[in-house]
Amino acid sequence: MMVRQLNKILESIDFLQRVGTTDSILRNISFDSRTVGHDDLFVAVKGVKMDGHDFIPEVINKGVAAVICERIPDNMPENIVFIKVRNSAVALGQAASAWYDHPSTKLKVIGITGTNGKTSTVFLLYHLFKGLGFKTGLLSTIENRIGDEKVASTHTTADSIQINKNLAKMIESGCHYCFMELSSHAIDQERIAGLKISGAIFSNISHDHLDYHVTLDNYIKAKKKLFDELPTDAFVLVNADDSHSKIMLQNCVARKFNYSLKSPSDYKGRILENSFDGLLLRIDNQEVWCRLVGGFNAYNLLATFAVARIEGFQNHEVLPLLSLLAPVEGRFQIIRSKAGITVIVDYAHTPDALKNVLKTINEVRSGKEKLITIIGAGGDRDRLKRPLLAKIACRLSDRVILTSDNPRTEKPEMIIDDMEAGLDRDMKKKTIRITDRLEAIKTAIMISLKDDIILIAGKGHETYQEVNGVKSHFDDREIAVEYLNNLNSDN
Repeated sequence: MMVRQLNKILESIDFLQRVGTTDSILRNISFDSRTVGHDDLFVAVKGVKMDGHDFIPEVINKGVAAVICERIPDNMPENIVFIKVRNSAVALGQAASAWYDHPSTKLKVIGITGTNGKTSTVFLLYHLFKGLGFKTGLLSTIENRIGDEKVASTHTTADSIQINKNLAKMIESGCHYCFMELSSHAIDQERIAGLKISGAIFSNISHDHLDYHVTLDNYIKAKKKLFDELPTDAFVLVNADDSHSKIMLQNCVARKFNYSLKSPSDYKGRILENSFDGLLLRIDNQEVWCRLVGGFNAYNLLATFAVARIEGFQNHEVLPLLSLLAPVEGRFQIIRSKAGITVIVDYAHTPDALKNVLKTINEVRSGKEKLITIIGAGGDRDRLKRPLLAKIACRLSDRVILTSDNPRTEKPEMIIDDMEAGLDRDMKKKTIRITDRLEAIKTAIMISLKDDIILIAGKGHETYQEVNGVKSHFDDREIAVEYLNNLNSDN
């Protein structure tokens, strides 16, 4: 069992007040009252829906040794140490880092933030740096990896304790790098407080998560906070083609680099060919064939290349490995059938991501075949993007099936109503409403002819559907393969 001295943990925390002796021996650290036990350290964090301060009486009864909080209770038991801080979430990150002996200082942690491209880029970086000979870690939406070991992932960015625990495991296994997704929620909620970030990438910003941030300005500020807090020995890499990149660099003291397909930049790329088989790119005046498809992936590949160059590797080391990188699961994942139908499964669930995927398909297709898009929108999330998703799908597709995504606690029919609100009369003529997502996929395949293309958007890699708080197994790829095979056997 791992034990720590409270006074050693406090060396890393900016606290305002301390009540009680600090020579306690701690057996665990937690911010969840359900998991604390005797002689633990409990950090009372204000959450979006609950406030950890409300559970202080409960953890006292469980025999915790110390409590970090923003408000010290009136009736304090003499045998418990109370540490008052300005921000409990920041203190949790600092304490978690100290608990695991500051793992982010012992390997290079490189994070990426932006609306789209985070998952693909961290996976590309993970595999590229493995190819360069490094044992590498990965923290992402799809999964976490410690070397070659896969660990389940539940959030885009985990909590402070889990992050530091995973980083410590990476160090134990000999990892030199960790590439991680950094969501706006995680940055805003201080889940990366206490970490030493060696490098940060900004991909892009478009409409997303306004259910949480309320305004686009707040969303931008949450992303910018990452770059404002980087140390001088870190690097920052921004997409010069995104108008928000200059904002990210304001007040940033890290070493600054940029990449682009259109603008002058440190790392410049150009798309020479784009097909369902891959991309031919010119990077630093050298041509390289890559297995990924679309302009959005050209940006992801270019960011990956730029990080390797910033880390000191040369073109002749990086470009051959770049050409070997495979697409990430659920990101423009192509499934072809014997009947000549092409299905593309993609995680696109924001207006900008959906537009990018559909534009890519339209650039590659001949135009003679039909493009059928299946799209839904998540429940209990940003309602403003629902009509935008439907409008983009209709504008860039021949047929559109509006269906369920993860309804969560909302009624699927009402979510589809919100989506339809963005459509004019002509757009509505090309749409079909099918609430059941399985039936929607089945219908799209049944109405397709040879050479037609079906985009199943929104869930990508996810292997579940959440309805009324219950997650059931659901994989767009599995369902598509099953019905395509049935179609093949019928023929």
